[in-house]
Amino acid sequence: MEQYFSGEKLYGDDFTIEQIEKWYKEESEAYSNLGSKDFENYNYGYHVLNTKYGFNKIKHGNFNSVLGIGAAWGHELEPVIDKVKQVTILEPSDLMKGNKIGEIKPVYVKPSVSGTMEFENNSFDLITCFGALHHVPNVSHVLSEMIRVLKPGGHILMREPIISMGDWRVNRSGLTKNERGIPVKIFDEIFHQHSMKVISKHYCFTATSFLQLKLSKYLKTPLHSNSLYLWFDKYVSLLLKNKVKYHATKMTERIAPGSVFYVVQKKPADN
Repeated sequence: MEQYFSGEKLYGDDFTIEQIEKWYKEESEAYSNLGSKDFENYNYGYHVLNTKYGFNKIKHGNFNSVLGIGAAWGHELEPVIDKVKQVTILEPSDLMKGNKIGEIKPVYVKPSVSGTMEFENNSFDLITCFGALHHVPNVSHVLSEMIRVLKPGGHILMREPIISMGDWRVNRSGLTKNERGIPVKIFDEIFHQHSMKVISKHYCFTATSFLQLKLSKYLKTPLHSNSLYLWFDKYVSLLLKNKVKYHATKMTERIAPGSVFYVVQKKPADN
């Protein structure tokens, strides 16, 4: 396991199809079963973050076709939904599907167990993937598929944890059975391999979970929904980005960014 805990390799990325199928069955409804994951009670708290690090980094034209990876009810698309013509959501859960995002009726598609996407090459202008890939075993294949179905000139907005989130072999409170973070080097290698242009790369969430826990009784909304906190976190995370240790076992090692936010662009065909 040392090669995985060191961050040199990603656990699950080299699984057989049988192992992937087992993981898929365990994860497909795992997040919805954590509690309070129904449309009436769910409060999406990432709009400020997604806008600051994501939507503000791309030109705000119209999007003919948008794909949300694990986007559930589609809340994450609300900041740009009035500029969108068609939305497809790749979502394994049967319990987290909505009828409308703004005035758009999304098309829901179940992901295949293998991670191969049933879409043509160059199908989408924009792909969002916020906190979904770390629930997937074969990340390299799925991310490569995202790039394949993205149109030249299109963007992927992605936010994922880059630390192990503890030892995934044991039960962890508030987490699903298999989720684990993805070492940032994995993303960098895949984007380089596919000649993707990195528009921006922001480290974030330095000790945010710890602070949220300590301050929760004083807060009406999550820390990550507060623009002033995000400003503070941006600069602290920038200072400490080189301190990231994938599987931290000491408290001092945990004072480092826990997530990364990428905006990447698929280069036009003539480049």
